[in-house]
Amino acid sequence: MLAFAELCIIVLISLVIATVLYFKSVHSYWKKRNVNYIEPTLPWGNLENPLFLKKGVTGIVQDAYKQFKSKQKRFGGIYFFHKPIFIPVDLELIKNILTKDFAYFVNHGSLSDEEREPMTANLFTAEDDKWRNLRTKLTPTFTSGKMKYMFCMIEKCSYQMIDHIRSSTLQKKPLHVKDIVSCYTIDVIGSCVFGLDCNSFKNPEAEFRKYGRKVTETTILGSIRLFILFIMPELNKLLRISLLDKEASEFFTRAFKDVLNSRKPEDTTRKDFVQLLLEMSSGHVEASKALTINEMVAQAFIFFIAGFDTSASNLAFCLYELAMHQTYQDRLRQEILEVLERHDQQLTYEAIMEMKYMDQVIDETLRFFPPLPFLSRKCNKNYPVPGTDLIIEKGSMVVISVLGLHMDEDYYPNPDVFDPDRFSKENIAKRSQYVHIPFGEGPRICIGQRFALLQIKIGLAMILKNFRVIPHETTPKSITIDPKRVTIVAETDLCLKTEML
Repeated sequence: MLAFAELCIIVLISLVIATVLYFKSVHSYWKKRNVNYIEPTLPWGNLENPLFLKKGVTGIVQDAYKQFKSKQKRFGGIYFFHKPIFIPVDLELIKNILTKDFAYFVNHGSLSDEEREPMTANLFTAEDDKWRNLRTKLTPTFTSGKMKYMFCMIEKCSYQMIDHIRSSTLQKKPLHVKDIVSCYTIDVIGSCVFGLDCNSFKNPEAEFRKYGRKVTETTILGSIRLFILFIMPELNKLLRISLLDKEASEFFTRAFKDVLNSRKPEDTTRKDFVQLLLEMSSGHVEASKALTINEMVAQAFIFFIAGFDTSASNLAFCLYELAMHQTYQDRLRQEILEVLERHDQQLTYEAIMEMKYMDQVIDETLRFFPPLPFLSRKCNKNYPVPGTDLIIEKGSMVVISVLGLHMDEDYYPNPDVFDPDRFSKENIAKRSQYVHIPFGEGPRICIGQRFALLQIKIGLAMILKNFRVIPHETTPKSITIDPKRVTIVAETDLCLKTEML
């Protein structure tokens, strides 16, 4: 018995020593290549223990960008657990990775399992030819012409939001901004993507809202799951961890298929996302270009998640900043009223496009709170870094800190100050387009950018036309970002007050 116990202890000690030696070896990757790096710790590398997150991946990547920039380095290296991560700082290098040398960095390096979970095979996670084919098929869906068709559907969804805010204002109730605008964006996506009337304001427990929250909200357990999925995919292959909540996945699949079954390709009464997908899969389209049912479901799902959650967060952040900066709010409201006066008090697509100061306010909000605070790219063939003898090896991960660029004082003096005039036509012309990339850049720029901005603009115009937004007694002086999320989301509720105009 004693011999067995001793054997177990020897085996355990041997495993510990082997593990330490393994991490010592992989954590010497950047040192061996003479690349400036941040000293890692065992076993997390430069990450935090997922049970005790303070900065999250967003803060860690931004800090790395700032540290390498302060040392006047063009790039540097960190570690996600055992993985070496290349952090570019130089703008020309970032431009090369995202655009000029895109052929080396086509993929996000995200996980998908099309066989077990068809909804993960979407445009965001798709790779190589699969991505190219999907992008080609879906690009026509988001032209300005298609946005005009969807404008009326989005505007209609805003009416319920305004009625709800008006009722709360008359009752002197505080405005729980994220909840309110989430109902609006869920209604918008439900209408434009799924072709359904969600009525989130009348029915707060509506299924789309319930399952939308289930997919986007992150718990401690969810953080650990994400850590395994994205940092240790090899372990995921053994454990076969689901990327999506099973119940939510089944709901969205069933809901979209029900809508598809109720539609016919020749039915042109609605110009929503469903109808456009059906037209792309009809007999008028070449078989090679037609989408399968599973492909349609996967795209509808990712557009729902991206469209309702990130757009809701950005609209909420925008209202928060305008509440905290009344001068900017007054200036934007004046523009809205003047444009509406020229359009016979009708909010039209053309009217929204004339609101240039609104663009500035939204762009500055997106500078502070980009939907994706960092961009990941997986190198698909050995890439020689220009001007150096360094090779980014095939399979290596590159992570670009969007927030690092957006808060860089070399590009934005006093970066912590909210100032929409940074995005005047004259000031934009002075900067590289690669220092403001809230939707990414290059061939993999967010395909739904136009749609996201349109629903934010309509929501903002409708609210400010009718109400003044002011801070509540509980409104924080600054926003703390939730470290458990990979997108930018406030850690606490943003509560504001509204006054009738």
